[in-house]
Amino acid sequence: MPFALLLLGLAVFAQGTSEFMLSGLVPDIARDLRVTVPAAGALTSAFAVGMVVGAPLMAALGRRWSRRGALLGFLLVFLAVHVVGAVTDRFEVLLATRVVGALANAGFLAVALVTAAGLVAPGAKGRATATLLGGVTLACVVGVPAGALLGQVWGWRSAFWAVALLSVPAVIAVARSVPGGAADATPPPLVVEVRSLRSPRLLLALLLGALVNGATFCTFTYLAPLATEVGGLDDAWVPGVLALFGAGSFVGVNVGGRFADRSPASVVTAGGAALGAGWCVLALGAGHPVLLLGLVCVLGALSFGVGSTLISQVLYAAPDAPTLAGGFATAAFNVGAALGPWAGGLAIGAGYGYRSPAWISAGLVVCALGVGPRRAGPGRRDGRRAAPAVEPVVG
Repeated sequence: MPFALLLLGLAVFAQGTSEFMLSGLVPDIARDLRVTVPAAGALTSAFAVGMVVGAPLMAALGRRWSRRGALLGFLLVFLAVHVVGAVTDRFEVLLATRVVGALANAGFLAVALVTAAGLVAPGAKGRATATLLGGVTLACVVGVPAGALLGQVWGWRSAFWAVALLSVPAVIAVARSVPGGAADATPPPLVVEVRSLRSPRLLLALLLGALVNGATFCTFTYLAPLATEVGGLDDAWVPGVLALFGAGSFVGVNVGGRFADRSPASVVTAGGAALGAGWCVLALGAGHPVLLLGLVCVLGALSFGVGSTLISQVLYAAPDAPTLAGGFATAAFNVGAALGPWAGGLAIGAGYGYRSPAWISAGLVVCALGVGPRRAGPGRRDGRRAAPAVEPVVG
């Protein structure tokens, strides 16, 4: 993998840490800024909404610049709003920084996905996507626990300062290592890109990505109470449980990336079947701590292995939308991240218990498997049958 791609992963790590770190900082923020805990929790929702809405909009905006210029612009805005968030005493300002930070994050990831695909051979988009999303999984394993620890020792503001400082080397790395200017291909007119987004194959890849990621975050969001209330583990085990899921995710994106380009249909079909079965086993066996811990790691690997493969297929399915494809892939990923926890929360609130999110996750994966094998649209112009929706377009 090109060194520039690894540096893009560093920036994604910083941004992923920011996206998820509030889970351990909300009570301190509420106390310091004199708001309720639910109000402070809205900071997370604001970030998720900003990611969903901002991804396609920021990708379209980024068309006006070179890819290096767009990446630097989004990253500098992201850095700046974290400095503002670290020093403000007003909740309204902090909320605004989360929205703006999400827009910058969405724009960066959308452009980075397309840039990563352009840094490798035409048939290696899966590995490039996996390398980039490895930054997100590392954020779950290292960044989020570290942010929570900083918050406990030096206060929640220190976590914001840490993200800002972590973004500095990412800015320098992008400026020095990512090709720009004349190295960028001129994108097609925006209207051409928008029209290409109506491709049935692309829409199917986006739907599958949203379903699988919704399943992932539906259960991941409630892993802590599942482990303690159902699994009987002590609260001290919670960071370890989350780290196990993150470690599995990191393995999953790297292993999945090795097969995503050669045999994506097998990754999605076999991996998806194992994933759906795994969520069912977790729902049934969560009361056994050893089984719970093992499944958490395996399900993390399967979730991100299948999920990253589907995201790469969005890039394969939209060769005529080189800038907007990354935006819509990012949006689909975050639609799942927003709707999955919402569905799990509804089930828990209705009295179905902490096992219910795992059942919902299984149902979402089954839905994805139900529509995934379908062919996407009519045959190609040369008269051949259309390829399966999860087969890469390399020629």
